[in-house]
Amino acid sequence: MMKSLLTLTVFCQMAACLSAADKKPNILYLLADEWRGNATGYAGDPNVKTPNLDRLAAEGLNYRNAVSVCPVCTPHRAALMTGRFPTSTGMFLNDAYLPSEELCMAEILQEAGYNRGFIGKWHLDGHGRESFIPAERRQGWDYWKGNECTHSYNQSPYYSGNDPEKKYWEGYDAFAQTKDAQSYIKAQAGSEKPFVLVIAFGPPHFPHATAPEEYKKWYPPESLKLSPNVPESLQGKVRQELQGYYAHCSALDHCVGELMATLDELGLAENTIVAFSADHGETMGSHGNRPAQKQVPWDEASRVPFLLRYPAAKGQKGVVVKTPLTTPDILPTLLGLAGVAIPASIEGTDLSKR
Repeated sequence: MMKSLLTLTVFCQMAACLSAADKKPNILYLLADEWRGNATGYAGDPNVKTPNLDRLAAEGLNYRNAVSVCPVCTPHRAALMTGRFPTSTGMFLNDAYLPSEELCMAEILQEAGYNRGFIGKWHLDGHGRESFIPAERRQGWDYWKGNECTHSYNQSPYYSGNDPEKKYWEGYDAFAQTKDAQSYIKAQAGSEKPFVLVIAFGPPHFPHATAPEEYKKWYPPESLKLSPNVPESLQGKVRQELQGYYAHCSALDHCVGELMATLDELGLAENTIVAFSADHGETMGSHGNRPAQKQVPWDEASRVPFLLRYPAAKGQKGVVVKTPLTTPDILPTLLGLAGVAIPASIEGTDLSKR
C-alpha cells in the first residue's frame, strides 16, 4: 500500500509539472537492444557499471516488473510504436512490415503539435535490412537518421532524411548517434513546439566483442560473477561474451549521461519526460541456453529495464514500482503524462493514472 501511495504521489508531482509548464513536455525515449532487466547497477548486478542509469533510477520510477510483450526485436518495436499487441497488428516475427494503416507514436504526437525525431535502428520496414526507408514508411517521423537493422557497430550504416544514399556513423555508432541527438535537442531548445525524440541504440545486442576496448578493460572475464543457473559447460563461453556485453552496457550508460547533461545544460530537464528501456533481454547461458538466445519465456530474455523520469522539482527521489508493465502500456502512459488524448486503437493501459 505504501509503495502504491508513493507511486501515486510521484505521478501527481508529474501532473503538477505538466500543468505548470508553458507547453507540453518533451519526450526523450532511449531504447536499447537486448538489455537484460537485471543488468544494471541499480538492479543489483554485481558486475556492470551503470552510474548514469543508477542516477536516473534514483530520480524517477523504476518499473521492476517490466516485461517485453514478445522477446524479439520487431514485435516489441511495433507494440511500442502502436500501443497494440502483436496478435492485433500481425507483427509477431522479425523483419515484418508495420502497415501504414497503423496509427503510431509520431503520428499521434504530430497531431498534438510535436516535432518528431528518430535516430537508430527501426526494424519495422520489412523491405530488407539494408534498404532505404522512404518518408511514407516512417510512420510520421520528420527528423530521420535511421537504418532498418544493423549490428555492425563500428561501421554502422544509416540514411538521413530523404537522401537514399547510404551513410556511415563515425566510430562506435552509439557515441555518434548520441552526438547527433544532442545536436537535435539543442536545435529544439528555442522552438515553441515540444519534441519527441526516440534513440534506438543497437547495443548491447551481439556481437559483443566489438564493444569499445576502453570499456572491455573494465570487465576481465575471469573476474565476472555468473548467475548460478549457468551450467559449468557454458561458463567459459559466457564469461567471454559477458565482457563485451557489459562493455556495451557501460558505453550506452555513458551516452545516457551525455544526454542527461545536455538536458540539464539547456534547462530542459524539468519539462522533458525521459524513458529508458529495451526491446528484450537475452539468456546469456542461463538455463543452459546459449549466449544471445532470446525468444524464450525466461526472465533473462523477457524482462527488461524500464525507467521513467519526469521531475516536478529538483531532489525528487526515485520509487521502485512493482506494478507490471508490458510494451503496449508504454505509449498510452507517455501520452497520458503529456496530456495528449489516447486514441481508441491503443490496447495498452495508461499507467500514469494509477
